[in-house]
Amino acid sequence: MSPAPAKPLAAQRRTVEQLLIAQGVVSEDQLRIALLEQTKSNQPIGKLLVGLGFVSEATLREALSETLGEKSIDLARAIIDPAALNLVPQQLAQRHRLLPLAYDSAEGRLTVAIADSKDLIALDLLRALTPQGLSVETLLAGESEIARAIDQHYGHELSIDGVLHEIETGEVDYGGLSAASDEYSQPVVRLVDALLTDAVKRGASDIHFEPEANFLRIRYRIDGILRQIRALHKSYWAAMAVRIKVLCGMNIAETRAPQDGRISANIDGRPVDFRVAAQPTIHGENLVLRILDRHRTLLALGQLGLDEAQLGLLLTMIARPEGIVLVTGPTGSGKTTTLYSILSHINREASNVMTLEDPVEYPMAMIRQTSVADAAKLDFANGIRSMMRQDPDVILVGEIRDAQTAEMAFRAAMTGHQVYSTLHTNSAIAVVPRLLDIGITPDVMAGNIIGVIAQRLVRRLCPRCRSPYRAEAQEHLMFDPDQAPPLLYRAAGCAACDYQGYRGRLPIMELLRMDGDLDELVARRATRREISNAALGKGFRPLAEDGLRRVLDGSTSLAEVTRVLDLAERR
Repeated sequence: MSPAPAKPLAAQRRTVEQLLIAQGVVSEDQLRIALLEQTKSNQPIGKLLVGLGFVSEATLREALSETLGEKSIDLARAIIDPAALNLVPQQLAQRHRLLPLAYDSAEGRLTVAIADSKDLIALDLLRALTPQGLSVETLLAGESEIARAIDQHYGHELSIDGVLHEIETGEVDYGGLSAASDEYSQPVVRLVDALLTDAVKRGASDIHFEPEANFLRIRYRIDGILRQIRALHKSYWAAMAVRIKVLCGMNIAETRAPQDGRISANIDGRPVDFRVAAQPTIHGENLVLRILDRHRTLLALGQLGLDEAQLGLLLTMIARPEGIVLVTGPTGSGKTTTLYSILSHINREASNVMTLEDPVEYPMAMIRQTSVADAAKLDFANGIRSMMRQDPDVILVGEIRDAQTAEMAFRAAMTGHQVYSTLHTNSAIAVVPRLLDIGITPDVMAGNIIGVIAQRLVRRLCPRCRSPYRAEAQEHLMFDPDQAPPLLYRAAGCAACDYQGYRGRLPIMELLRMDGDLDELVARRATRREISNAALGKGFRPLAEDGLRRVLDGSTSLAEVTRVLDLAERR
């Protein structure tokens, strides 16, 4: 007898009521009461459960999200894009219970929170009122949450310039709300939100709030370079600092000691975390926010910019089943991105991949990820010891910082596991003396290091405005002097790259694969020069060589490579 055909996916999903009962959120009696009320009012069962006080709107939102297989959003943590609000009239938002969240003009996408994602009339009206060809992405939210957010955000100025004008002129429009009743009526609250949104939309990795004697400097780190975005009057900073410290859970009364905190918010329709560090200075507290966008697209190995030989060497290294692979470079050199590209490549159902990070930056399916936590007394060394009892095949240790962590990482590598980690050194060859300095003996290193990847990030020339020229005499010395001066490119600047001449970044790498000869040199404590000469004899290509390769192919400029690497020895 042939098996019955599988039910469609929608039929396999449980109803909201079944899910809430299975989770123990509501009882059978409560559901029976709601169903009786439904016969009188003909309202959705979920709305009735909330109205009767049997379930919170947040719980219902999560249950609907799971039942319908759609994403949801907590509007209490959402930061709204003013460009999105300008696209949707308030009357439409109120009538159809929807809230515009983010507008991406480059991709032609509008993200909205909506109470009923099956409301085709609302979605058709939305498309009719917005620019032609705009795609609409929906996220589920509670009906009363949307109503509160509409009252909160419409009628208020949310752009940086608009909020600053409001503060400076005193022209405050509360949109019918009293100042005491609504937190968002405070311009400083909206100013901080506008700055966070602006930084994320510009692709910044850090936001610096730097108080000076008479003003507050605000800088973003974009493509690895700090750029001043605003200079505000010093009187703004006290309230802004309090707002940021409240968001991240810091002690607002403490201003003379360093503090750390964390903010989780929804920006552009996706969750973004900010790691906040406060440092007292002579002019007040200096705050730096590291932006951790958990939903950035991971790069495949083929997208890292490696040439064919380098990619083949990397694939050979990660094919070895046991040992340790180290990725080195300064802070912000893209080490985590490289490691996760490798993990994504080897992540298979047949392997148990586990990570220990501070913090987890890229959530990935099928990978068991753990954040180190001071409160739980879980550091890297203890975390590795615990993971070894979880039957792992591959282990990622966020960073080797001390002798204990290094010892545990090598112990894992020596017992048949493939281990990945980062180490702060300036080159691949410098890993050996650095590990010796930490306390790892040459006998332990020899035979257990699969290879080392050292890298830097350089800015990518804007393809629309890069300017070609022939290498000058001094520049020519860095290339083959027997050949004609090569054609190079320099930064110019246009609207597409915000007149910076660069747009995005790319890695330059050196890959050192350890073999028997190099292991023997390590075991007998050979000098760095001896190891370097042996590696060069086996085809090792230093960072400078890879940087000049990217200069010759027009990806970046010689000035940019010189900014991150010392090329003096090549002249």
